[in-house]
Amino acid sequence: MAKNWISFPRIEGLATRQAHADLPAGTYEREIGKEGFFGPAAHMYHSHPPTGWSAWEGPLKPRAFDLAKLNSLAASPWDAVEVFTNNAVRYRYWRSDGSMDHLVRNGDGDELLFVHEGAGDLFCDFGRLTFRDGDYIVLPRSTSWRIEGRGPLTLLLIEATNDSYRLPDRGLVGGHAIFDPAVLETPRIDDTFKAQQGEQPWRVRIKRRNRLSTVTYPFNPLDAVGWKGDLAPVRLNWRDIRPLMSHRYHLPPSAHTTFLANRFVVCTFAPRPAESDPGALKLPFFHNNDDFDEVIFYHRGQFMSRDNIHPGMLTLHPCGFPHGPHPKALALALKSPGGQILDEVAVMVDTRDALDVGTLPEGVEWPGYVDSWKAKPEAGAAS
Repeated sequence: MAKNWISFPRIEGLATRQAHADLPAGTYEREIGKEGFFGPAAHMYHSHPPTGWSAWEGPLKPRAFDLAKLNSLAASPWDAVEVFTNNAVRYRYWRSDGSMDHLVRNGDGDELLFVHEGAGDLFCDFGRLTFRDGDYIVLPRSTSWRIEGRGPLTLLLIEATNDSYRLPDRGLVGGHAIFDPAVLETPRIDDTFKAQQGEQPWRVRIKRRNRLSTVTYPFNPLDAVGWKGDLAPVRLNWRDIRPLMSHRYHLPPSAHTTFLANRFVVCTFAPRPAESDPGALKLPFFHNNDDFDEVIFYHRGQFMSRDNIHPGMLTLHPCGFPHGPHPKALALALKSPGGQILDEVAVMVDTRDALDVGTLPEGVEWPGYVDSWKAKPEAGAAS
């Protein structure tokens, strides 16, 4: 059913005519939005930073985790560290020595792999896919697969529980914007794939309702000689993404949506020029994303809106409070002439349902993250 939002655009008091640009002097803008920036919104203009808290008590708070400290290897993706879960998504972090002696199959939903470190081959029902760092690989539910790395591997595993991945509607910019579907790679039944077929026994470890079953075959079940249709695993590298941008307006994260499921979205922040218009904000605006929890994994580069964040770290901003740039980043952005390349790559997952944090080893979480906004930014956040 279509949502008939109550719509009544108004301006009260001191405000700008254009969101995210030409803010009144000495103010800090905060966006309150519905539907992850797709629904109705209000823009508040504050005399203090909306993240200027002096203390925080209770479980609802911004959190940061250094996943690079998860050093244990797992022979199977089913043994990967579970970082976050809810009924719609299962988010895991997998370090592997690069080899698998069995196949796996996810009966609970589509699986999205993001290769943080390493390269190799993925063998599946449909053939062979080569992969490298920065690749996304979408695996339809119940696809049998395994990997052969050319060394150690680190991957994110993002399961769309009881759901499927789709591409976003690109609307006015057309179907070839952000990335042309022609760049999507599918597995090939090539000589390397055929060479791994044979009569030797193989195990398939199947996950369903988050429980495992093992099926043993007296032959390699990856024995396809051909396939046709419009359902298959696909590979996309962030280097093939051409981000939407505007020199006069800071686009919301929704402009960087890469994949969709029913209850969450996956966005990719790729290198792009900063806004060059003198009045435009040049980094993420303060906002309440009040219909989603927000998780960002930092893959590589310099992360413009965060201090003390390095590749392999992950932040969680639950819905229910405002968040935005750190004071140091905000001060630098206000002085910046704009136009320089923002050299960062990050994977964001926004979930409609609250996330539960998994049991992680001591030292992985950075407990001081909630206090990292306490330094006061320079005045004049408008210009």
